[in-house]
Amino acid sequence: MEGTTPVIAAIEAPLMYLVPTDEVLFSYNYPPPPGVPMRNGRYEARRVTVRNGRALADRPSLEREGFALRREPSAVANFYDEAEVKRVYYPEVERLLMAATGAAKVVIFDHTLRNTATDKQLAGQVRGPANRVHNDYTERSAPQRVRDLLAPEEAASRLERRYAEVNVWRPIKGPVKSAPLALCDAGSLDPADLVVSELRYPDRTGEIYLVTYNPRHRWFYFPEMSADETVLIKCFDSARDGRARISVHTAFADPATPSDAPARESIEVRAFLFF
Repeated sequence: MEGTTPVIAAIEAPLMYLVPTDEVLFSYNYPPPPGVPMRNGRYEARRVTVRNGRALADRPSLEREGFALRREPSAVANFYDEAEVKRVYYPEVERLLMAATGAAKVVIFDHTLRNTATDKQLAGQVRGPANRVHNDYTERSAPQRVRDLLAPEEAASRLERRYAEVNVWRPIKGPVKSAPLALCDAGSLDPADLVVSELRYPDRTGEIYLVTYNPRHRWFYFPEMSADETVLIKCFDSARDGRARISVHTAFADPATPSDAPARESIEVRAFLFF
């Protein structure tokens, strides 16, 4: 039809992968000891095909690819108001996750605000986009985080049954024109691609997975996401029955981003789901 914008099936874009290494990887979330860098590891840009998830007849799902797009308007007026986010948005996310997954219990434990405008980034409050291919939880850190969050007896009981960690990512303003989110099909990952990196805090040490390049990785994105849309990202699932367990992701530089594109503003909420 005349005047209709063509749907782009895929783009080519660089994603930042970990260069293989034998060293213990780490990242400090507080000032490190003298002479120690904030983080280590080297990264390389690999040009990959990123497919338009909106153009697929069979849309990606949380259980198959490990991520899913949902249209979910929010009643939040100001996502930079932490009290409002916890009072209004957390219950919205809880309802969304229970409806999307059938979870018996959802425990939301934190959220992160991101903004590509460097003058808006505030330590501990607003961060820049995470532009390395990564996943937020590992086989060790996911159950440990459950133990951190729940009373010992409940944690032990919950860990005996299926549980999952899911991030809910939403633009604060839309449409997103810069630094969109790329999501990797969980079925295209090889466990050998995942490298543990320590997250060092003053009172604990967590872990994430960084990722080395594999040409078999299948990447997707949802162009020009609106503030009424969310992406659910499965960062960990204890089930070993064939469903997606881990889906890695990253922000990336879209070659179609106009030079005058507005800053990308987003919020991601992290939650454990218990079944």
